[in-house]
Amino acid sequence: MVKHIVLYTFKEGVEKSESVKLIASVLEPLVGKIPGLLHLEIRQAFNGMDYALYSEFESQDALRSYAVHPLHLEAKTHFTHLLAQRVAADYEV
Repeated sequence: MVKHIVLYTFKEGVEKSESVKLIASVLEPLVGKIPGLLHLEIRQAFNGMDYALYSEFESQDALRSYAVHPLHLEAKTHFTHLLAQRVAADYEV
């Protein structure tokens, strides 16, 4: 299993709480629709970054497939314009 953790900051002036809800509403439903995506959650952060994405995948191949999957790419169109910074880490367990 691969765990994928991403921390984000929003651009100046973006309302955090509502934006996190929006992002969760388009990404969390992808579980069960994209092969190999086992779990995904979005939560507002309270120290440093603005929000965190935590997800689990069956394998590294599943994570790579998720990154370019049409459903994921379409979901990103709803919020990428809000983002300023992204830091990611992946590890296998």
